Amino acid sequence: MRVFKFGGASVKNAEGFRNVAKIIARYSENHPLAVVVSAIGKTTNQLEDVVETKFISPTESIAKLNKIKEHHHQIILELFQELPQELEIHIQEHFVEAEWILEEMREMKYDYVYDQVVSIGELVSSRILTAWLDHEKIDVEWCDARDILVTNDTYREGRVNWEITNQRIKQSMEPRLNEGHILVTQGFIASTLENNTTTLGREGSDYTAAILASALGADGMYIWKDVPGVLTADPDLFVNVTKLDRLSYREAIEMTYYGCKVIHPKTIQPLKLKGIPLYVKSFIQPADEGTLISGAADLEYPPIVVLESKQALLHFASLDLSFIAEYHLAHLFELFDKFRIKVNMMRNSAISFSVCVNNDISRIQQLVQEVESMFKVVVDQDLELLTVRHYQDSMLAKLLEEKVILLEERTRNTVQLVVKQALPILPRKK
Repeated sequence: MRVFKFGGASVKNAEGFRNVAKIIARYSENHPLAVVVSAIGKTTNQLEDVVETKFISPTESIAKLNKIKEHHHQIILELFQELPQELEIHIQEHFVEAEWILEEMREMKYDYVYDQVVSIGELVSSRILTAWLDHEKIDVEWCDARDILVTNDTYREGRVNWEITNQRIKQSMEPRLNEGHILVTQGFIASTLENNTTTLGREGSDYTAAILASALGADGMYIWKDVPGVLTADPDLFVNVTKLDRLSYREAIEMTYYGCKVIHPKTIQPLKLKGIPLYVKSFIQPADEGTLISGAADLEYPPIVVLESKQALLHFASLDLSFIAEYHLAHLFELFDKFRIKVNMMRNSAISFSVCVNNDISRIQQLVQEVESMFKVVVDQDLELLTVRHYQDSMLAKLLEEKVILLEERTRNTVQLVVKQALPILPRKK
């Protein structure tokens, strides 16, 4: 039993779908296989723009949605040379679901609208992949993730009801997989018990695959990327990047916690609990070894660099210079949870508390309004969070060239630095 996850880059065009089908055909012989697929290319970003526009101009949001639909039709025509009738019906149904939400005049919360609309990307891409696999004479069935993954009603970051989800996966998916069918489903999306669509958080398709792998007791989970495996840094940002052949679960959890983008942060834990190995492989060179993440003992690792942009530093100070006590911190963390603000780093002193968070301006503004009667709050924006695992002091100087350090934390294995770009020192004009 295997679970494959393909991201949006792997199905960004017709050739991508053909390549994914070849990988599935190659690896599915005599093995039950569940396939999780993300939305095509940059579709999620485009659908996010549709949601933003809905609250300004519903008519314009429909026009943007239609452009997304046209792009999907172009990919389908390139694949099939015509629009298969059954596939066209399914795709139209999914886009109509989004149109109903965009045209609805009653007031709806942003996060609810987001999940109902943005989920269309995964639904449509999975329909196209299923149709193409069927066209290639591969025994495949489509599976709606919303029928099997159940969460609470925390829209945009649904929390999984593991008991019901495990039960549904075993009842719905396991028998069909054991009969030899390949099942194609969607990443990132789920539903409440009331059948309202939810999502698992941005880039949550890896987590979907891990949930399925755990419930099915899979022999392995495979994430197919446009990189050769897990790398020591982002190759778009750094040179001399190398591939890690092996990682322990522990090291992988640490890396994802600190912002490594190759794997979603919630992915590793369900696999670790069942001892399921995770393979990160290249869909460009599928025969290459990739990276294996398993329960092996920790190895000696080279320095691993993670750079998170779009960060903000929040400084809380008591209004009367009194101590920041435990009940203050407890209240702040309740609010971080309420507004779903992810704390990436923190530092407290006697009369102040500083946290580095993702720079979600609207959520930060809500938080500041809530606490301004208790604290003086200063917000620094447009920052970066640099994390180096297994760091060497000699390399830090190079990484920090033209950077100003605002906050620093060090442990034996990890250094974290909140930095901003230094202004160039120019000669004074005479």
